[in-house]
Amino acid sequence: MKVLHIDSSISGEASASRALTREIVARVTSEHREAEVTYLDLAAQELPHLSGKSLARSDATEAARSAAALEQFLQAQVLVIGAPIYNFSIPSQLKAWIDRITVAGKTFRYTASGPEGLAGGKEVIVAMARGGVTGADAKGEFGESYLRFLFAFLGIRNVRFVRAEGLAISPEHREASLNAARAAIASVAAVEALAA
Repeated sequence: MKVLHIDSSISGEASASRALTREIVARVTSEHREAEVTYLDLAAQELPHLSGKSLARSDATEAARSAAALEQFLQAQVLVIGAPIYNFSIPSQLKAWIDRITVAGKTFRYTASGPEGLAGGKEVIVAMARGGVTGADAKGEFGESYLRFLFAFLGIRNVRFVRAEGLAISPEHREASLNAARAAIASVAAVEALAA
């Protein structure tokens, strides 16, 4: 089983989402000893934001990095993604990666009856962290709803979230929220043993 572990927080070791993705990956690999984990730190090794040069593939280095990101995604059976919320949405670093994996003819296609996802059969576990508290269906919630829509567009239906919210309210609230998120990992991180 191939696992792609992605972090996008710019907060380094202070990051709640990074702590949670580490715990999720540890749980997955303890249950599936054969798992091969590839780690991608989008804050340390940023992909450039999508540009005309990106689309034209006129820069050989950038084209190679884009192709590598797409191949990592296609090969992965399980994705563990750290997605902190900054200013109501995901980090731009994570969006730059999404722009590299959302490729017509590779991960989706357009048909007469509408778009069709081509990347099904994967499992996605997202560690979402935010300073405030926002319900999944609340007005102004653009992180979880966006990721659910995106992965469904790509054909991935098995998307689960571990949430740590209210982290900026107080140290006590942060600790309680992280403890609740850690407790949820046991059920959320249970993945099927997919064929390699």
